[in-house]
Amino acid sequence: MGPTPYNSSNSSSSACSSSTKPPPPQPPDQMDHLLAGAGYKVRSNDLTQVAERLEHLETVMVKSSPVDISDIGNDAVYYNPTDLASWVDSLLTELNPSGSGSGSGSGSGSGFVSGSGPANVSDPVMNDMNNNVYGEFGQQVVTPLEEDVSIRLVHVLMTCAEAVQRGDLSLAGLLIDDLQGLLGRVNSGCGIGKVGSFFVDALSRRVVNSPQNGVVQVDLSAYENEILYHHYYEACPYLKFAHFTANQAILEAFDGQDCVHVIDFNLMQGLQWPALIQALALRPGGPPLLRLTGIGPPSLDGRDSLREIGLKLAELARSVNVRFAFRGVAASRLDDVKPWMLQVSPKEAVAVNSIMQLHKLLGPGGPRGPPVDLVLDWIRDLNPRILMVVEQESNHNQPEFLDRFTESLYYYSTMFDSLDACTAQPEKTLAELYIQREICNVVCCEGSARVERHEPLVRWRERLTGAGFAPLHLGSNAFKQARMLLTLFSAEGYSVEENEGCLTLGWHSRPLIAASAWQAIPKPSAVTTGR
Repeated sequence: MGPTPYNSSNSSSSACSSSTKPPPPQPPDQMDHLLAGAGYKVRSNDLTQVAERLEHLETVMVKSSPVDISDIGNDAVYYNPTDLASWVDSLLTELNPSGSGSGSGSGSGSGFVSGSGPANVSDPVMNDMNNNVYGEFGQQVVTPLEEDVSIRLVHVLMTCAEAVQRGDLSLAGLLIDDLQGLLGRVNSGCGIGKVGSFFVDALSRRVVNSPQNGVVQVDLSAYENEILYHHYYEACPYLKFAHFTANQAILEAFDGQDCVHVIDFNLMQGLQWPALIQALALRPGGPPLLRLTGIGPPSLDGRDSLREIGLKLAELARSVNVRFAFRGVAASRLDDVKPWMLQVSPKEAVAVNSIMQLHKLLGPGGPRGPPVDLVLDWIRDLNPRILMVVEQESNHNQPEFLDRFTESLYYYSTMFDSLDACTAQPEKTLAELYIQREICNVVCCEGSARVERHEPLVRWRERLTGAGFAPLHLGSNAFKQARMLLTLFSAEGYSVEENEGCLTLGWHSRPLIAASAWQAIPKPSAVTTGR
């Protein structure tokens, strides 16, 4: 269905390739990168020794009485499992003082590096579980058996992803059965158990459907997506950060302008715009005429959802004496939109707002080039005073399946770690389903069906600069707005950082989304014609 522009309302103005490339071999004296990602420091040449000692620990615990295990469980919360050697030895000593060293290798082993404390909760794969051990969200005892199963779960996930990349779907199917069994032995309500369950589900969908040229369908209806979007908005600060930061930058770009036009690439429920309307109403010298063009998917249930949102925004604008005009453009894909549909006037100050949308244009293109290049080209033709870009700070657009699987596993483990700070239900549960939709697309889909092609800020800088845009510095006001937003959330894990004029919001030390602002450099033809 092609894009359908229409006037919706106004106020007083009437107005996701297969490869056999294995992971690079690691020197034996270096840390195992998978265990390092899980918060454990073990050299590659000591993996066998670690496995034997954990197996011995499991045997000892099976032979121990429930009282002994209960006693050690009460103390385990104070141990530091980052140092696997001393951790396992201490448990073996307390459970089996007379023979703790049997079958476990010698001493603490020079291959183990002692940690200085609990693994940082921002460690990418196992941080949720470590939080449960050390009690940021309440001290929960995780038994050594569950620790061991969690490590196995991560390794089998990676092995399964390698099999998928090689095209060995028979092996991948067998590994998925193993993963299902491991999931039954860990807490699936939080930490690696929950993240693992979503990735196992995505792998299972891919293996069962065997996407040739990429056609695993995991899409929700537009209405269902809106519901999950709203709960994701309420559960965590990521979308609020995007809206607050963008609104502040747009407000500053519109300073002194009497007629302004915002083009929103994803109107959804219009959650971003009441705050901007109210800010414009308080502008010294009076508010400008505000035009808002909202782009969204066509309604399949007979509802004119764009128009409904426009009517609500028009009523709000009228109540605060802001002259307002709304136009809805229904389009299934952003690259279906044509500039003429937006009805931009040369007399208007234009702002283009893209909140987590441009990455969907990074897929394969037609004879005219990649969709993102075409869209950025006509945005430049509009000569906006500001192009606001907010994107996930991750690289899920790598050609190798295993690379993007690994990156997404680390990224979404951190994301779920941050969601564990949310105490509101059902917002948290539905927000997790919203993120699961992204995971399914990254893991299940290929070709044009894979739209969640997130790229990091450094790549967007290169692309936007090459497309004829100059960076705008997000000022101190935007930074203060973002910091103030975080005070609304009780968790002490979120952090806002400035990065060469851009802002990032992350969980502890890992940035998760990045906001940047850009200004179009007029094309030579536009300069000579005096536009």
